[in-house]
Amino acid sequence: MIRLSMLQFRAQAATAAIALTVFAVILAASGPHLFGRYDRSGIAACQPHGNCLPLATTFMNQLGGFYLVFYFIGVGFLLLVPALIGTFWAAPLLTREFEAGTFQLAWTQSVTRTRWLAAKLGVGALVAMATAGLFSLLLTWWSGPIDTAAPFDKGNSITFLRLGFVLFPTRGIAPLGYAAFAFALGVTAGVLIRRTVPAMAATLATFLFIQIAWPIWVRPRLIPPASKFVALTAANIPNADLAVGPGGSTILVPRLASMTGDWMISTRNIGPAGRPFNLNTVSACQGNTPRACNDALSRLHLRAVLAYQPASRFWALQRYETGIFLAAALVLAGFCFWWIRRRRLG
Repeated sequence: MIRLSMLQFRAQAATAAIALTVFAVILAASGPHLFGRYDRSGIAACQPHGNCLPLATTFMNQLGGFYLVFYFIGVGFLLLVPALIGTFWAAPLLTREFEAGTFQLAWTQSVTRTRWLAAKLGVGALVAMATAGLFSLLLTWWSGPIDTAAPFDKGNSITFLRLGFVLFPTRGIAPLGYAAFAFALGVTAGVLIRRTVPAMAATLATFLFIQIAWPIWVRPRLIPPASKFVALTAANIPNADLAVGPGGSTILVPRLASMTGDWMISTRNIGPAGRPFNLNTVSACQGNTPRACNDALSRLHLRAVLAYQPASRFWALQRYETGIFLAAALVLAGFCFWWIRRRRLG
C-alpha cells in the first residue's frame, strides 16, 4: 500500500523536485556575489560595537534590484507553499477516490481502512514537510546577509523583522509545522466534504485565515512579552514617532537602536503617577510649532511602556509554534482515522 501511495504521489513529488531544483540553481548562482558584498560591507565586524547603521544602510542601498526582487519573490512564494500543499495536494487526495469509487476496491483487497489512510497520510505528509523544509533551508541560507543587515537599516520595520509577519513563517523549522498542518487540514476537508473543488476551497480559505490571524493574536503572546520603560526626554522626543494608542489616544513611540530586531507588540505613554497619557490633551501641541510641543512634553516627565518580543526568542517561538501546528496536524489526522473507520462511505 505504501508503494502504491508513492506511485500515486509521484506527480506532486516531481513538481516539487523541479521547483526546488530551479530555486536552488538561482540561489547558488547569485549567492556567492551577495555574500561577497556582505563580507566587504564590514557589517559582521561591527556588530559587537553596535555601530552598524551606516554600514547596513550602505549595504542595502547598494544591493542590486535582482537581490531585493528575488528576496521578496522567494519570501512570498514560501509563504504560499503550505497553502498550495494543502489545497492542491491534500484536499484532492481522498476526494478523487471518493468521487471515482476506487476506495471501495482498495478495501476489498485485504487492505483495511486504517492501513489505506495511514499510507496516504504518511507519504503525503512526509513529502509536504520535506518540500517546505528544503525551500526554507535554501532561502534562509541565501537571504542571511539581507536578514542580518536590514533590521539595522529599517529598525522595527515589519517587512524585515525576523520575528514579524513576513519573515518568521519562512525561516527556521516553522514551515515544517505549517506544511504538516496544511496537509492534514486538506485531507480532513476532503474526508468531510468528499468533493474535490469545495474541499480545495475550504482548505485554502481556512489555512489563509489561520495564517493571517495567528501572527496577530497568538504568536505575540506564545511567550509573555518582555517590557521596557523609557523616559521621554528632550533628547529623544524629537525623534519619537506618533502612533495610535489605547482608546484611540495619540502617543509617542521612542526610536531605540538598542531594540533593533525586537518585535514591538504594544506601546503606551504614562505620566509620573502611572496613569495613561494622551498627547492630544497637551494644549502646547495643538496648532503650535513642533519645538513648543516638544518643550512642553519634556517637562511632563512622561514614560513610554514598551511590550515586545526580544529577537533572542526567535528559536523559542519557532519551537512553540512548530510544536503547536504539528500537534494540530496529529489531531486532524486522528479525526480522519476515526471518521473513516466509523462512517459509512458507500
